[in-house]
Amino acid sequence: MSVFLGLDIGSSSVKATLLDVVSGEVIATATRPNEGMSIDSPQAGFAEQHPDLWWEQVIACCQVLRKEQSQDLAQVQAIGIAYQMHGLVALDEDLRPLRSAIIWCDSRAVQIGERVVAQLSQQYIAENLRNAPGNFTASKLRWVLEHQPELAARIKKICLPGDYIALRLTGELVTTAAGLSEGIMWDSKRGTLATDLLDAYQIDSALIPPVVATFSNQGRVMATVAAELGVRAGIPVSYRAGDQPNNALSLGVLEPGEIAATAGTSGVVYAVSDTGTYDSLSRVNVFLHVNHQNTVPRYGTLLCINGCGALNSWIRKTIMFSESASPLSYREMDLEAANIEPGSEGLYIYPYGNGAERSLHNRLIGASFEGLDLNRHHRAHIFRAAQEGIVFALVYGLEALRSLGVPITSVRAGMANMFQSAVFQSVFSNAARVPLILYNTDGSCGAARGAAIGAGLFSRPVEAFNGLKVVQEVTPDKILSSQYQEVYNCWKQNLKAKLHIN
Repeated sequence: MSVFLGLDIGSSSVKATLLDVVSGEVIATATRPNEGMSIDSPQAGFAEQHPDLWWEQVIACCQVLRKEQSQDLAQVQAIGIAYQMHGLVALDEDLRPLRSAIIWCDSRAVQIGERVVAQLSQQYIAENLRNAPGNFTASKLRWVLEHQPELAARIKKICLPGDYIALRLTGELVTTAAGLSEGIMWDSKRGTLATDLLDAYQIDSALIPPVVATFSNQGRVMATVAAELGVRAGIPVSYRAGDQPNNALSLGVLEPGEIAATAGTSGVVYAVSDTGTYDSLSRVNVFLHVNHQNTVPRYGTLLCINGCGALNSWIRKTIMFSESASPLSYREMDLEAANIEPGSEGLYIYPYGNGAERSLHNRLIGASFEGLDLNRHHRAHIFRAAQEGIVFALVYGLEALRSLGVPITSVRAGMANMFQSAVFQSVFSNAARVPLILYNTDGSCGAARGAAIGAGLFSRPVEAFNGLKVVQEVTPDKILSSQYQEVYNCWKQNLKAKLHIN
């Protein structure tokens, strides 16, 4: 067997998968913690997690794998890392975290990102950055420099969440061009650090770690760490990527015209192109894809809705909470939702309660219910309206993708998270009016395949997908699509009223 370990570092949980990449067989998986990691919000719009929390869950996952499959874990040839994008980890001179990480859904730096746009030409932003700086990693660092100057003076290096996990594994701090592009710190036109942006933010480029290739030997696992995890000392970390580019890799989405989707804490549609068209309204964002090369460019255009599984989880843990009983399972919620007719009898839910939404021009409007009738609606209506609202938010964003000329003929997704829900599958395919193709994969499997590519087991990424299979196809139904178009139009009209736009 050719065993590789994939780690998926999310904001809700960490998942580890042992994968035989030659056969495509999943040997074992582990997810920790069972009920999800907490996100600290010291004030409105803030979202933080301590980096060591992620590392603790990596250890916990490997302990499960070691108990169940110790021999296979000991045969791992390399490790791949997928991670929550856009986070800021600030490190001291000993490469230890100085503060909790400011994570992807944090909104505190929105105004800083808007401010620097006035300093940089639109041409530079469009051609070199391909994104307005927004509230991405560079803007978050600028916030720390302005608001926490004493702490900022102690920063020796900064990195992304996946870089930190690799550091804990190998003792070496490096990053990737694709990772820096997601933090809006990479000049994709020049193929270098975005020095003009860093200068505008008065960020010392020495804070940025050395850059390595996405697929490469990025450091070797230290003996002390190997003993704790149950892997062999000296095996390489050979791949790292943000969770959305990695999800696309897990689905074999590598070439222009191919589209991937996820529905975890956030909901994402990710379209690969060779042009990386800039959205002047910043509703969608363009980053380097995992297989990008200067001579053969590959970009991922990313539509993100922050409140996807986050809304479903909140409903389960909050509305369904009882001191005397466990919350319903997601499966039970889905079965109840399936008994409600499309449209949820006029109940609309808006899932925008997990930070500023790029598709809404970085507005922070909060989640809300519309049309709740206390005499007609019960919990099953809420379950269905939540899934419909999440999909409608994605469809609203898809309109931005289509306006940029992105053709959406089919969408691939892993049979994971909310895509396991039959209701969600149907609403997505019919409201978006697009075939949905579901595969037997997830982010941790993608990270394991990426590790095999980076370790040189395959000469080309396209060879790494043995065992990747379609498990279900959902195609739009003419009647349902028409029905959902009517419901969506009402949902969108109410959204525009909330945003005060025509």
